[in-house]
Amino acid sequence: MFLRRLIVLTLALCALCGLAVAAEAPKYNYISAAALQERLTAGQPTNLVDIQVEEDFARHHIKGAVPTYAYPVKGEADTAKLKAVIEQIRGNADPVVIICPRGAGGATRTYDYLLAQGVAAERLLILEKGQEGWTCAPLTEGK
Repeated sequence: MFLRRLIVLTLALCALCGLAVAAEAPKYNYISAAALQERLTAGQPTNLVDIQVEEDFARHHIKGAVPTYAYPVKGEADTAKLKAVIEQIRGNADPVVIICPRGAGGATRTYDYLLAQGVAAERLLILEKGQEGWTCAPLTEGK
């Protein structure tokens, strides 16, 4: 009887620990290239925050994207580059799409930074697969 209670208690504690870890894991909102293309083609206002390095941005970027050159967003020097877009983002209620080379680490760090600056999570989106996953030539600029 005691052993049975101990096993049940242990399983319950494991389940609670799992829930606690899941609750702490940050959740990110993503937008597909097709959904972003549809949004931009329809003329829906969108803040496009591009964090690619300067050379990559010059080579290819989405029309209307604001360059920050903040990639990889790993220190104060990089986050300082994002400060330029904070006022623009705060000046409207439009969605904010973060564009990085591949839609991974730099994008999530930018998302976390903007969240910490008071931008609502409901407004923040990461472009899935980043600039590499963007294939819409009519909405692309660069060399």
